[in-house]
Amino acid sequence: MTHLRKMMLEELQRRNYAETTTRHYIRTVEDFSRRFNCTPDRLGPRHIREYQAELFQKRKLSPGSVTQHLAALRFFYTKTLQKAWSIAETPYPKRAFHLPSILSQEEVTRLIDAARTPFHRTLLITLYATGARNAELTHLKVNDIDSKRMVLHIQGGKGRRDRDVMLSAKLLVELRAHWHRSRRKSSSWLFPSNCRHRGDQPIDTKTVWYACKEAALRAGIKKKIHPHTLRHCFATHLLEAGADLRTIQILLGHRDLKETTIYLHLSERHLHATASPLDSLQLKDRSTQEE
Repeated sequence: MTHLRKMMLEELQRRNYAETTTRHYIRTVEDFSRRFNCTPDRLGPRHIREYQAELFQKRKLSPGSVTQHLAALRFFYTKTLQKAWSIAETPYPKRAFHLPSILSQEEVTRLIDAARTPFHRTLLITLYATGARNAELTHLKVNDIDSKRMVLHIQGGKGRRDRDVMLSAKLLVELRAHWHRSRRKSSSWLFPSNCRHRGDQPIDTKTVWYACKEAALRAGIKKKIHPHTLRHCFATHLLEAGADLRTIQILLGHRDLKETTIYLHLSERHLHATASPLDSLQLKDRSTQEE
C-alpha cells in the first residue's frame, strides 16, 4: 500500500464513509494516476479537466458516473492533500432527468416465474416484496427476519440508515423454502456466496444483476431490467394501491420526500386521475363531414 493510498484510506475511515464508497474513491484515484502515469499529488486541474472529458467522450460514462469520479478526486485533493479545489474549473456535469422503466404487476409475475433457478427466484421476490436496494439485499442476514412482528430489518442502508419494511407472508414462505434448500446453515448471511451458496461472505451484487437480466430475457420482456427496477415497481405499485407518499418514503429509506415524488409521474392511478384538456373540447365529428 502506497503512502498516499494509506493516507486517503485513513481519511475515509475517519469520516466513517461506507465501504462501497471507500472502494470506489480509492479505485478512481488509482485510475486517474494510471491514466497519466504519475502520482496523483503531482497532477493538477488541467489533468482533472482532461480526465473528465475522457470519461465522457471515450469511456461514454453517464453524467452521474462522472460526478462520482469527480467527487472521489475532490475528496483526495481537499481532504487527503489539503489542497484547494475550484468548482469553477472542474464543475460537476449537468444530469439529465430520466423516468425509470416500470413493469406492470403482470410483467413482474412473468419476470419472477422466468427465474433460472429457485435461488434467483427468491432474490427477485425479495427485491420486489421489500423495495430493497441491490447492496441492501445482498447484506441481509438471517436474524434480519422478524417473523413475530412480520418485518424485515434492513441495516446499514444508503447513508448508513437502518429501516424496517413489511414482511409479506408470501415472502416469508419463500425465504423458509430457501432456508430448507440451503445445505449449510451456519452462515449468518441470508444469501451466502459461492456456487452452492454456502460461503461465509454474502453474494456479490453482480449475482442479483444477472438474475434480473436472465429472467427478463427468458420472460421476453424488452424493457431495460436491473435490480433497481423492482425497487421502482415496489414503490409505484404501492402508490397505485393507495399508500401515501410519506409511508413509501420511509419504506424506501429516502432522506427527502422530494426523492419519492418521482413515483407520482409513474403511477397509472395518478396519471389517469387528471383528464387531458382535449377531453373538454367540443370538436366536430369529422366522420360526418364530407371530404
